[in-house]
Amino acid sequence: MPLIPHDHLWAFAADLLAAAGMQTDKAETTATVLLEGDMIGHETHGVALIPMYLSALAKGEMTGGGDPEVVSDRGASFVWDGRLLPGAWLVTRALEQACDRLATHGVVTAAIRASHHTCALAAFMRPVTERGYIARLSCSNPAANRMAPYGGTRPLLTPNPIAYGFPTRGTPIVVDVSCSITTTTMTQTLARSGARFPEAWAQTADGTPTDDPREVTERGGALLPLGGALKGHKGYGLALAEELLTQGLSGKGRANTAAPGPLAQSVFLQVMDPGAFAGLDPFLDQSEHLAEACRSNPPAAGARGPVRVPGDAAAAKRARALAEGVPVTAPVLAALTEAAEALNVGLLESAR
Repeated sequence: MPLIPHDHLWAFAADLLAAAGMQTDKAETTATVLLEGDMIGHETHGVALIPMYLSALAKGEMTGGGDPEVVSDRGASFVWDGRLLPGAWLVTRALEQACDRLATHGVVTAAIRASHHTCALAAFMRPVTERGYIARLSCSNPAANRMAPYGGTRPLLTPNPIAYGFPTRGTPIVVDVSCSITTTTMTQTLARSGARFPEAWAQTADGTPTDDPREVTERGGALLPLGGALKGHKGYGLALAEELLTQGLSGKGRANTAAPGPLAQSVFLQVMDPGAFAGLDPFLDQSEHLAEACRSNPPAAGARGPVRVPGDAAAAKRARALAEGVPVTAPVLAALTEAAEALNVGLLESAR
């Protein structure tokens, strides 16, 4: 797989987005979040999304400039209407504002409605954990239907990812999971290539478990909730909770007659300062002890290596990408090159 120097790929991504009509600060922030997604191993939510973003800008489905509307602000909590601005920029700015208020409030919670696509949630965690704070982030898309409620057959909910970031004295603990077994983007990617899920991660329109992603994308089937056909009530319950936190607290969602666009996402975020509780050092004592206790746990028979903590693999991939280059597949490079030619943007320097 081609490896692209980080700085070169970042500048190229930002130039593409700006040439398509995204304000410079928003293009640069979006490029940062997309590259972070690639570096930590979320390649479906990295620069591969840029062609979709360029199309959305051209169609008016994504707003390239301006600011969110402040719906409410009580200091320790605030709500924005994102006006379909880039999700990477909206979430980054909301997290920054929340972190800046922690000295006063200790815990700050926010909700955003009508955000465009939010990228990989894990990609937002490092700037928060590096400040010694805890982050919780989730999103849903009331304009889309991909997962049926447990026991049902008609798609209703979306995967509703949830991410947490916890500081330690070393690698941060970063949890990023969906309420469904897999994501919409992965499902679409596999369906386009004719590949299948490794297991029955979906169900047909009549509720029969299947490993064929095209049952979801083309034939009216649905993703299975986390837990699958036998224990899917767990993922279903989590999905309901995230729908209400993201849509209920932001004030708009499935109860409204129409979403403002096909990617009008709803976001919930919360940041916490351990210093407002028992203190940062006591928290780090616990997070570091727990992480090391997990890593030193005897591996199960047949395991491919030692026990890892969520975030370990991502941190290793990130360090390697910064040192050696960001991995980008040849088809993605071809799509970006085509977009650059159409927008008269200088082509990316040759890959390693």
